[in-house]
Amino acid sequence: MSYDIIVVGSGPGGYVTAIRASQLGLKTAVVEKESLGGVCLNWGCIPTKALLKSANVFDYLNHAEDYGISVKEAKADFGKVIKRSRGVAEGMSKGVQFLMKKNKIDVINGFGKVIAGKKVEVTDDKGKKETYAASKGVIIATGARSRQLPNLPQDGKNIIGYREAMSLEKQPKKMVVVGSGAIGIEFAYFYNSLGTDVTVVEFQDRIVPVEDKDVSKELTKSLKKQGIKVMTSSSVEKVDVKSGKCTAHVKTKKGEETIECDVVLSAVGIEANIEGIGLEDVGIATDKGKILVNDYYQTNIPGYYAIGDCVPGQALAHVASAEGILCVEKIAGHNPEPLDYNNIPGCTYASPEISSVGYTEEQAKEAGYELKIGKFPFSASGKASAAGANEGFVKLIFDAKYGELLGGHMIGMNVTEMIAELVAVRKLETTGEELIKTVHPHPTMSEAVMEAAAAAYDEVIHL
Repeated sequence: MSYDIIVVGSGPGGYVTAIRASQLGLKTAVVEKESLGGVCLNWGCIPTKALLKSANVFDYLNHAEDYGISVKEAKADFGKVIKRSRGVAEGMSKGVQFLMKKNKIDVINGFGKVIAGKKVEVTDDKGKKETYAASKGVIIATGARSRQLPNLPQDGKNIIGYREAMSLEKQPKKMVVVGSGAIGIEFAYFYNSLGTDVTVVEFQDRIVPVEDKDVSKELTKSLKKQGIKVMTSSSVEKVDVKSGKCTAHVKTKKGEETIECDVVLSAVGIEANIEGIGLEDVGIATDKGKILVNDYYQTNIPGYYAIGDCVPGQALAHVASAEGILCVEKIAGHNPEPLDYNNIPGCTYASPEISSVGYTEEQAKEAGYELKIGKFPFSASGKASAAGANEGFVKLIFDAKYGELLGGHMIGMNVTEMIAELVAVRKLETTGEELIKTVHPHPTMSEAVMEAAAAAYDEVIHL
């Protein structure tokens, strides 16, 4: 069969790309070896948020007295929490199936391999092979998987990745989380909230090392308050497994420590799914495990494109979606603006939440900017105090010369819902003084954005 566009992979990059292609009048097909929605909908973004919501509810119940409400002993049913998460994921995947039908996109089930001539060879679960042609191009959106360290071979039971972490049959009593990026921190919070003894081990000198240092410091304080042990400048050298129990050998500045636990979660990043998909046969260039592309996601071979976690850039669902839309719009003859990778929001959905965009303070200084920095704590926010969630802050970093917002960093309740304002401010090149004069509703958490801007210009009212 022949199509205009064939997309290999149906994650938030692939299925969004396919829908936009169909909207543009291109006959489109998607090749998927597993479930529509990819890792994000089935084993990542969506089901983890369902788990975290259960943890939030349990936290509220355990602190109901703080709100003047008496609740008898609350108990978490781990199996039901996991079941709810899987149900949410299945519902979202069915939603993508509906979108495929609505947009008249053919779904081809099987493992896709690119071959010469803008074609894709698909092998189904019975080993049968079919070849499909794409007159305008093949878009590779094969995503990524949990990165495996040589000294931490994942067995799916004792040493696990994020996929197993959201489908364990039994809640572990003790867990070691290796890596403190978004995945590691979210699972650390989830399991700790339900009563698991959690230790986070981070190789860098601070947790969430991609975030602003002030955010790292605040999160460390919060996690320790919650009972999570944090070990920085440390590494898990090996894990001994015996009789279903783990002994993690952790190298620290003071020497080696051993931690007994039930499960070790390896959350040290991801690696692209580019093996065995025909790149070498077609001659598509790669570097450091990623497919090389230009500003519009075309590879070095005409007619072949790649987006999402398998290309350089932030490995985030919303990035993959944006890349895919730009890619097909360019193929369709439009003139889209290349993506600004320095204006991509990043979020961590633990409690407190973290969100950020643009430069950290350290990065802005290294770039040579003269800075105006404003910081407003949620302890001074009426809405945060009323909600019983006054930890955290908003920190804004401006260019002192022109007033440009260089970076925004938040930690606190619901800040992942607030970051889009700062992304828009940076996109529109709005100045700090204009942000101060933008009236924010009272009482809201978002007022802290206006107040932080005012703090940078010595005009803050409520601090």
